[in-house]
Amino acid sequence: MLREINFDGLIGPSHNYAGLSPGNLAATRNAGATAHPRAAALQGIAKMRANLALGLAQGILPPHPRPDHPWLASLSTNYAGAAPHLRAQALSASAMWAANAATVSPAPDTRDGRCHLTVANLVTMPHRSHEWPATLAQLRLAFADPTFAVHGPVPAPFGDEGAANHMRLCAGHDAPGLEIFVYGRSGGGFPARQHRTASEAIARAHGLDPARTLFVEQSEDAIAAGAFHNDVVAVANERVLFTHEQAFADPAGTYAQVRAAMPEVEIVEVPAAAVSLAEAISSYLFNAQLVSTADGPTLILPGEARATLSVWRWLQDHVAGNGPIRRLEVVDVRESMANGGGPACLRLRVVADPATIDPRFLVDDARLDRIASVVERHWPERIAADAIGDPALVTQVEGARVALLEMLDLVELIDS
Repeated sequence: MLREINFDGLIGPSHNYAGLSPGNLAATRNAGATAHPRAAALQGIAKMRANLALGLAQGILPPHPRPDHPWLASLSTNYAGAAPHLRAQALSASAMWAANAATVSPAPDTRDGRCHLTVANLVTMPHRSHEWPATLAQLRLAFADPTFAVHGPVPAPFGDEGAANHMRLCAGHDAPGLEIFVYGRSGGGFPARQHRTASEAIARAHGLDPARTLFVEQSEDAIAAGAFHNDVVAVANERVLFTHEQAFADPAGTYAQVRAAMPEVEIVEVPAAAVSLAEAISSYLFNAQLVSTADGPTLILPGEARATLSVWRWLQDHVAGNGPIRRLEVVDVRESMANGGGPACLRLRVVADPATIDPRFLVDDARLDRIASVVERHWPERIAADAIGDPALVTQVEGARVALLEMLDLVELIDS
């Protein structure tokens, strides 16, 4: 039976605030602050528990090896001798944002009836450009069943940042869907990270029906305001497209295309007059998980959305007015938020039969208890900006990941 499974990236032991991501306003604003990897990972685990309590299936993607010694070696250096900016890029825990791991097309949408996943190349940002080999190794383990097809990355220079720039609308998860790829150009001096050429290549690789595939341009104003990915200003699930008025370059044209391909769609547009683009981005209103529960469409929001008066007022009015979104759930992911990633950034949504997935990548409350125990024992409590080059930190980070993989029985990933 096909169902929605959210695979969350467990926040790694090297989580820190090095400010490596131009265009991500939260990350650059908090550059140099002290990070709390242990608290960050426990917040992510609590979010996964909340998903389970909603009746959702939950998976996990473990942290990558950090520092990335092979990447530094390819630059003819090592961690001890590398320039500070290369050390920070090699130590980055940004793979925790699993929405950038891959683009996923469920079996009902594809020509061969398999679920297709294409690992994202993330070439725009140096600290993320070396993530894909470790991500690919995990995806090939988790989705080794023949009902899946796992593809390598689109080649450079065509930037692809995965599911963060991809949405799917459908009558139900087991029904054929409308897949929407959102690409960008640039905005306010910030780079666009998703190239249309990359999106088109993925659609071809996945065998999608052109009549049920859209390529939509992101608004330059949104990019300039800090919407470095589409999922900062729009999110979709089943029949509901939830979007800010300024998310797309041509909102009216986009909505017309969506309605033509899927007449039953419910488009929920938040007007800029009610919630400004700046408020939407700072609160991560749209970087929420829009999921299907027994109570109807449910929005899993960061605490910052509730703390933003205009955002919370709009949401309360929407639910009270019997809008398509029926339930609001608030989670605390403040450590991830401070680096520019909300609830939706932390997860990769896969529609599949859980029985076809390697069970080592699926979690329940008991398994989360064991993961939390490893985090509490091994994750650093804090990482200050001046600790990046500390050999003792490197030893702790590397040992923490090994301890986790041994507990998860994923030892084949230790060197991947």
